[in-house]
Formats: sequence, C-alpha cells, structure tokens
Amino acid sequence: MAKTERVGVYPGTFDPTTNGHMDVIRRGARVLDRLVVGVAVNAGKGPLFSLDERVEMVRDEIAAIDDPRVGVIEVKPFNSLLMHFAEEENAQCILRGLRAVSDFDYEFQMAGMNARLNPDIEILFLMASESNQFIASRLVKEIAALGGDISSFVSGAVADRVNERYGRLDQLAANE
Repeated sequence: MAKTERVGVYPGTFDPTTNGHMDVIRRGARVLDRLVVGVAVNAGKGPLFSLDERVEMVRDEIAAIDDPRVGVIEVKPFNSLLMHFAEEENAQCILRGLRAVSDFDYEFQMAGMNARLNPDIEILFLMASESNQFIASRLVKEIAALGGDISSFVSGAVADRVNERYGRLDQLAANE
C-alpha cells in the first residue's frame, strides 16, 4: 500500500513573521511531508506590509532553516476561505499555533466552524515553545512603532524590514 503524503496548511497574515511563527513552521514541517504556509490577504487587519512583501518575508525566513528533519515547505498567498485553500492544496490538516488560553477560545470556535465546512480536514494545534508564548505580530509592530527593540521577537532580517518601514512612515508623517 502506497503511503499518502501528509500535507498541512499553516495560515496567517505574518505581518511581520515572528520567531513564534517560525517555531511553529519548523516543528510542523518535521511531522508533515509538505507544509504550505498560507499568507492571508486579510486587508481588514490593516497590514504594515503588502501581501507580496509578507510572502517574500516568509520565504526568506524559511530559506534560512537548516534542519534535515524538516520536510518540504512552500509559501503561497491566499484570499479565500481557509478551508477552500486547504482543499486546493490537498491538505489533510490545518496547523495552528496556540500561545495562551485566550488563543484557545478563538481557535476552538474556528475549529468547529471549519469541521462543519469539511470534516475530513483535521485541525492540529501546536503549543508555542516556552520562549515564544508571548510573541504576537501586533505587539511587535507596536513596540517597533514606539522605537523599541524587537530583535528578540523576530529575526535580524525581519527587524531591519520592520524598522525601515517605521522609519519611512515617520519620514512621511514629518513631510506632511
């Protein structure tokens, strides 16, 4: 009997990509044959970076992974229902990271809704590693916007991009 490829989708806005995101990506890619990181359009969140920039940022971060236990990782943008995206990718599961009890409440509701949409796609939860439990993109952006040091929450490359973006935003505001 042929082994079925284990495919999972890890969705998010990744605005910006944090060490917490990368922890879930690395760990998820160890248990899956193929992990598709789905970068959501999600304009309602008012992203700091464009969709193309966020896709590029995630791809750059993944390129730096040096772990022979990690399976294939792909990065794709999507602007549809998560379940439709997962079906298009032939995924058997959707991977979600959990940081705190407050995440669980939201994720529990989403898992129930998604199970109604397609009960054949499982939702897999990975607890954030202890060192990443408190990291949230929203907080990283807030710290950077106020001139704080974000280097312990994101990679150096992402920190540079975030700080450059806020520097540009500050310059634009000063010119108005």
